[in-house]
Amino acid sequence: MAVRVFDLDTNGHVRGPIYLEFADHARWECVRAAGISLDDLAAAGFGPVNLETTIKFHRELRPGDEVLITTEFLYGEGKTSRVRQEMHRLDGTLVAEVTSVSGLLDRTTRRLVANPAAHWRQYAKAPEHLGL
Repeated sequence: MAVRVFDLDTNGHVRGPIYLEFADHARWECVRAAGISLDDLAAAGFGPVNLETTIKFHRELRPGDEVLITTEFLYGEGKTSRVRQEMHRLDGTLVAEVTSVSGLLDRTTRRLVANPAAHWRQYAKAPEHLGL
C-alpha cells in the first residue's frame, strides 16, 4: 500500500483512520485470495462482522512511504476469531499493529455462528490464505 497525499493530517503524517482502511483492505485481499465470493456468502445468509479493532502505533507514516501488511488469522473455540496484522515500511520498520475481533453473522437469526472457521473453510478454494 502506498501513502497518498490525501491520507495525511495537518502534521504531515498518515491519519489514524487510514491505518484501519489499510488493514481492512489487506483482510479483504486475503478473503479474495482464498477464493471466497462475498456474494455467495451473502446468498447463503452469512456476513462477516467486525466487533473490535485496536491500533498500536509505533512510527509515523509519511508521504512516499510504502507499507507491507502481514495478516494472521487466529481461530479459537467460540464464535469469534482474531486477526493480527503488522504494518511495516519496506525497510522493515514496524509502524503499526492492528488487532481485530470478528465473527460471522447469520443474517436470518442476527446471531454469530459457532465455529466461524468451519464456515470460512466451506466457502474457501484456498483456505490457507485465511489460516485454515
